[in-house]
Amino acid sequence: MLLALFSAGLIAGGLLSGLVLGVFSGLSAPLPTPWRYAAIVAVAVLGLLRELGLVRVRLPQNARQIPQDVLQRDVRRGAARFGFELGTGVRTYVSSSAPYVLAVAVFLAGQRLSVAVLAGVGFGIGRALTPLARRASGDGDRWDDDLRVRLRAITVTGSTILVVAFVLLAVRHW
Repeated sequence: MLLALFSAGLIAGGLLSGLVLGVFSGLSAPLPTPWRYAAIVAVAVLGLLRELGLVRVRLPQNARQIPQDVLQRDVRRGAARFGFELGTGVRTYVSSSAPYVLAVAVFLAGQRLSVAVLAGVGFGIGRALTPLARRASGDGDRWDDDLRVRLRAITVTGSTILVVAFVLLAVRHW
């Protein structure tokens, strides 16, 4: 029950972030389309280079944990709130470049609110999959160890996919 509330909170938080990016994406509309897509590709490549360890880029984030008292006051409401705050991507750590690349892409190219909403919900679902997969594994400690071993490959692969996708999208719009 708590995991379901937490997961729903993650998705709702992602939805809010997607909506905010979608609403503000109109600010980028005056920029010429080729410039917007070139910027998206450049940020995606920078994100990949960061994940490969070739460049050091400090990610803009609120580098602190969500307070424990959120969960201690009312466990059910706290789980949903904790999930929501984590799902927005602005209340705690986001260590991968991929969400930032996606946010830039939604802001610069997401002139449709539906695209921004889907991106936000996708972010929330992606965040929800981690605790769900850990729980489903049956052995959380082993799952954590396996993740640590594979995390770099996961982030590099994800960033590579984003670069390829945004290059293809840019070529289509040039």
